[in-house]
Amino acid sequence: MLLGMLAACHHASAPPLTHAGDKIDCALGASAAMAQVCSVEREASPDGLLLTLHHPDGGFRRLLVTTDWRGVVALDGAAVASVTPLDGHEIEVVIEQDRYHLPATVKGASQ
Repeated sequence: MLLGMLAACHHASAPPLTHAGDKIDCALGASAAMAQVCSVEREASPDGLLLTLHHPDGGFRRLLVTTDWRGVVALDGAAVASVTPLDGHEIEVVIEQDRYHLPATVKGASQ
């Protein structure tokens, strides 16, 4: 079960609670359709909460949950993570042509 993963829209939230291997929706590549084929794991670090998004082909992306308005930042490579609130319970994170839907508590959104 995925619970509130992070805050978006300029607000911080309580630390997320997920279980290693929880499935999330993702679309890998420009023409890919969204499907629940990626998994997420979380790890506490001195810099904050680290999320590792695993692709079905063995690839992955690492994100750092921020406590400022950004929501998450990409940790690997030069790619920038773009975060867009989808509703009060989910955000979309885009890195290059890959898209991920993550559960989130979006402050200020209607519940």
